[in-house]
Amino acid sequence: MNRELLMLVEAISREKNVERDVVLGAVESALAQATKKLYQGEVDIRVSVDRDSGNYETFRRWLVVPDEAGLQNPEAEELLMDAKERIADIEVGEYIEEGVESVPIGRIGAMAAKQVILQKIRDAEREMLLNDFMSRGERIFTGTVKRMDKGDIIVESGRVEGRLRRGEMIPKENLRSGDRVRAMIMEVDLTLRGAPIILSRSAPEFMVELFRQEVPEIEQGLLEIKSCARDPGSRAKIAVLSHDKRVDPIGTCVGVRGTRVNAVTNELAGERVDIVLWSEDPAQFVIGALAPANVSSIVVDEEKHAMDVVVDEENLAIAIGRGGQNVRLASDLTGWKINIMDAAESAQKQANESDTARRLFMEKLDVDEEIADILIAEGFNSLEEVAYVPLQEMLEIESFDEDTVSELRTRAKDALLTMEIAREESVGEVSQDLRDLEGLTPELIAKLAENGVHTRDDLADLAIDELTDLTGQSAEDAKALIMKAREHWFAGQE
Repeated sequence: MNRELLMLVEAISREKNVERDVVLGAVESALAQATKKLYQGEVDIRVSVDRDSGNYETFRRWLVVPDEAGLQNPEAEELLMDAKERIADIEVGEYIEEGVESVPIGRIGAMAAKQVILQKIRDAEREMLLNDFMSRGERIFTGTVKRMDKGDIIVESGRVEGRLRRGEMIPKENLRSGDRVRAMIMEVDLTLRGAPIILSRSAPEFMVELFRQEVPEIEQGLLEIKSCARDPGSRAKIAVLSHDKRVDPIGTCVGVRGTRVNAVTNELAGERVDIVLWSEDPAQFVIGALAPANVSSIVVDEEKHAMDVVVDEENLAIAIGRGGQNVRLASDLTGWKINIMDAAESAQKQANESDTARRLFMEKLDVDEEIADILIAEGFNSLEEVAYVPLQEMLEIESFDEDTVSELRTRAKDALLTMEIAREESVGEVSQDLRDLEGLTPELIAKLAENGVHTRDDLADLAIDELTDLTGQSAEDAKALIMKAREHWFAGQE
């Protein structure tokens, strides 16, 4: 029987083109499963088949666990102190094994053993096929729609399958069985049965890869796609940079009579693509990203990583786009928060900011309105700027002499010190339950404390717009923080 077993193993190995050890491992697994059925409880069985003779031995084993951990499964675990009574030098994580009677091959349920062996072989074949596919280094998966699986689409390429989830499809795209599909390989999840390759047609990376295939200059290193933002199936923006002055990045990506960009658009169900010239200057990059709108002026706030973009009435709707699409894509492309406004709104905002700065200077520096206005006109908006801007810059202000500059700087530093002491005292009043709230940084706690928010309930009572005004967070982050603060209100409720 043992000789016949080895012959069967050899035959399966050759027929399925699977390593001999893999088949023998499947046999061991089948024998172990059959032996487990003879015991009560979750026992651990190991079977060892001799690779030369086909003889096999069966062992019941117990995992050695720390004494303090206790036994989670007494049928397959043993405490370290008990294990040391049997084997003095045994350690946690090792096994105690005890030989038991082997189940005869002839008495194994033939169908069960066959199923286990074939499943192991299928798994091995699948892994070999997957490894062969992934070794090619392909980024785009090309295949045909095989079937639907709980809303996902299973795409087959040769004998390898990929899974295109509903959320990764292009909206309103209707794919049917037999349709040819191309999608980006996002990850490989071996825990998924059948289709371990996760695909996407909506990811920005897919568009980047399509351009890479259509534009040889990208592969050659002459061009680079720096970023991409998409509203799948509707509109997208890509930022390109040329590493060769002789190569026009936008024209090269568009192609003769639009052939290259049209090839990408056709693959993506008509998704319109704006090609933007990337720039190291953030303001210039944002101006290009908002095309086709013309920008009148732009104000950069590096601290908040935001820009106020002023456009005239004719360009306001274009800059914002339908449903805010154009400004949203431009923001995603550049990584900057973009606030679109017309000239009147910009003037009003600047007036408000000037008024705030004027009151700050008059109060903290103890100066009159005229001095405050001079500082504002020279571009000073904060006490930090007055206190720490290079001395020479302030001396260049015609209206100020050296004594005035020195006095202003001293007052600004004293005011900052006083405010910092007050801030520390205010932070000291913040309750521990607010300090422990997940997502709150020391900087946020300080800002909240400055505005009288000292407890978790104080934060929970705020509206989203109130919190954004206090901290400068995005509405989404502010909402998440407020909901976190309110969790204890609903604890224990269904």
